[in-house]
Amino acid sequence: MGLEWASTSKSMMGQYGPAHKTHGTAHPGPRGPKKNGPVRYCISKFRARDGLSLIPSPNHFFPPSNLHKIFQLSSPFLTFRTSTFGFKRLIPLAAASASFSAGSGCLGTLQIQEAYRCPNKEPVSSDSISDSFLSEKILLGLKQGNLISVHNYIYRINPLVVVEVLSCCENLQLSVKFVDLILLNCPHIRHSSQSLSVMIHVLVRGRRLSEAQVLVLRMVRRSGISRFDVVESLVSTYHSGCGSNTLVFDLLVRTYVQAKKLREGSEVFQMLRSKGFSVSINACNSLLGGLVKVGWVDLAWEVYWEVVRSGIDLNVYTLNIMVNALCKDGKVDRVKLFLSDMEEKGIFPDIVTYNTLINAYCRQGLLEEAFRLVNLMSCKGLRPGLFTYNTIINGLCKAGNCARAKEVLDEMLWLGLNPDTTTYNALLSESCRTNNIVEAEAIFREMSSRGVYHDLISFSALIGMFARNGHVDRALEALKMRDEMLEQGCVVDVVTYNSIMNGLCRDMMLADADMLFNEMVERGVVPDFYTFTTHSRIL
Repeated sequence: MGLEWASTSKSMMGQYGPAHKTHGTAHPGPRGPKKNGPVRYCISKFRARDGLSLIPSPNHFFPPSNLHKIFQLSSPFLTFRTSTFGFKRLIPLAAASASFSAGSGCLGTLQIQEAYRCPNKEPVSSDSISDSFLSEKILLGLKQGNLISVHNYIYRINPLVVVEVLSCCENLQLSVKFVDLILLNCPHIRHSSQSLSVMIHVLVRGRRLSEAQVLVLRMVRRSGISRFDVVESLVSTYHSGCGSNTLVFDLLVRTYVQAKKLREGSEVFQMLRSKGFSVSINACNSLLGGLVKVGWVDLAWEVYWEVVRSGIDLNVYTLNIMVNALCKDGKVDRVKLFLSDMEEKGIFPDIVTYNTLINAYCRQGLLEEAFRLVNLMSCKGLRPGLFTYNTIINGLCKAGNCARAKEVLDEMLWLGLNPDTTTYNALLSESCRTNNIVEAEAIFREMSSRGVYHDLISFSALIGMFARNGHVDRALEALKMRDEMLEQGCVVDVVTYNSIMNGLCRDMMLADADMLFNEMVERGVVPDFYTFTTHSRIL
């Protein structure tokens, strides 16, 4: 393998012959000295012009400024000959300069050029030179729209090149294309936090939020990367010139919530606040809602007050989340004060707020308060919906007031609201619990006549009631209903099987009970202690 100088100028090639090899035998040209190549010729002309003699030896010191001019006159390319495959490839002089400087005792070409531009700067390493050269070639290919040339450098790209290219590329579309190229064709790259961050910023600018969130999640889940490192990386690249907007930080908080890293998400929110970044109220609501959902109410209030101090405008979703937090914490009595405070901020409760409160009152058995809120909703022009009435009916049934629940059902029908499975299951379960067979069958038939779907709760309630009553015909009816459940795709659970088996054993239908037990095991339903207790009566 050899390196030889090659000139891109036909006139120079014609005058001085083929390129002059640096190693081995030189190829003489038709004209000119045998050992004089274009570079030596340029040096001699340059020195002759300035009254200088030729370089006496390769190690002789030559001023960087002069040598820089000489290299501007000489060919900007080197020919790289590979004897094994028998082809030539032109590579820029910058890429090969490190090879010439190795062992020569002289500065490499690019090192001299760098010294010429920045005389006080120390020469950079060959790795840095290679990365810078590669970045320039990629940027040139992107600007020229030549993605094929960019693709040729795919397997030489590393995280530093990714950061440099995206930080220097001012065209958003080209940046997005480069990111797509990296994500699709460079699985070998072990990305740093910086390279992931710049790609995230570019994708967010391009409104490619789903792809950006995948990269954010990749950062969040990386081992050995702390929350502080993630925030620092995104903030530093935000200021580095790659361009972005604060939506990146919204995406970061949302990703922590979706990854169920709520405590870490709260810390990230605090870090962003300390660095002067405020996320949107939607991201704040996502974090608050996640904290309340898992029951971390105290932490939710800490985040809420930080949101208030930051001056972020609250909205009705914030109000509903914090009302739910008070209800979950059993502090319904403090809701009225909180609502008054929010109304002073210009935020008023909506139907979701009232439904949350009605549900809390019904769970605590405060049904009169629940009815009062229903009336208040109507006065404020808010029409109670299906969820509101289902909550009231369920609360009345659990309180044993099935007659009042039927009245509420009639009111629903009069208002034009269509009851669903949840509505009827509340009434059916209460009728079955009190062993009111006539009422339970009537409700079951009404469900069928109105086209309301029977689910597992519906069938299980009836089967349990029939089994408890101990009638053979009812036990057989329960078996028939069980088959109907299977036909409709319902999954029979262990409680349903236990109810039927208990009824069969009570009526001494032991063979049927044993068959039912075997079927239960075959269907993959795991028997529990109550199952084995019942089955022991068969043996």
